[in-house]
Order: sequence, then structure tokens, then C-alpha cells
Amino acid sequence: MKVLMVCLGNICRSPLAEGILKEKVKQKGLDWKVDSAGTGGWHNGEQPDKRSIRVAKKYGIDIADQISRQVRSIDYEEFDLIFAMDKQNYENLMLLAEKEEKSKIKLILNEVYPNQNKSVPDPYWDDDGFEKVFRMLDEACDKIIERYM
Repeated sequence: MKVLMVCLGNICRSPLAEGILKEKVKQKGLDWKVDSAGTGGWHNGEQPDKRSIRVAKKYGIDIADQISRQVRSIDYEEFDLIFAMDKQNYENLMLLAEKEEKSKIKLILNEVYPNQNKSVPDPYWDDDGFEKVFRMLDEACDKIIERYM
């Protein structure tokens, strides 16, 4: 299984989702590839936001070695599942996908709240939001493991 986590800049939410899912995959001994990317390229080549690194570290997950990148067209072919963090990124991903690739794209919180189309809030402007986002993504990643294992 190959899973891509996607947010806007690939420095806050999707790096956390990548780190959380990688840790769960490792604990379960699964042979999965997990990566993350952003629909925008403003932060290409950068580490995750220091607040994402800090909250992940609090839970024993090291994401400091991740490097931000933008979604590429090859990602649609390479990955089995592409999880968008919010509705806008979901729509942007759908616009670029070929017809046969659209079924791979999902809103991550639909794993927890089926068909409710809830978004993971972007914590970039809210220092206190990183903890909340971590807990949301942790629960979603549990569901991803349960559903696709």
C-alpha cells in the first residue's frame, strides 16, 4: 500500500499525517510506503513547521527529516491512496487527476466521520491548534490502518 498525505504547503498537517501513519505502519509491521506533499510549492525543500516537529516529538514521532515538496502528476499513478487534509486541497487534487485516478483521492477525516466531508483545520496561524490537529490525524490514521490493512 502506498499512501500520500496532502495539505496546502506540506509543512504543518500533511507532515504530521505522514509521521503518524509511518509510526503506526512500523508498529504493525506493514510494508507500506507513506509520503506527503502540498498542493502549493511555497515551502519546497523546507522542513516541517517547528510546531509540527514539536508536537510530533511529544508523542515520540520524529518528522524533522521530512522535506516539503509539491504534488507531482506521477503521484497520481504511484500512490494507491491520496488523503487531502481539507476540502480545498481535495478539490485541487481532483482537478489535476485523470478520471481513473479520482477514486484514490479522499478527505482524511471521512475515515473517522464517513461522508461528512470535514476538514482538518490549518494550524499555521494558531499555535494552540497543532495539538488538536495531531489528535485528529492520529485517530484518522488508526482508521486508515483498520480499513486498508
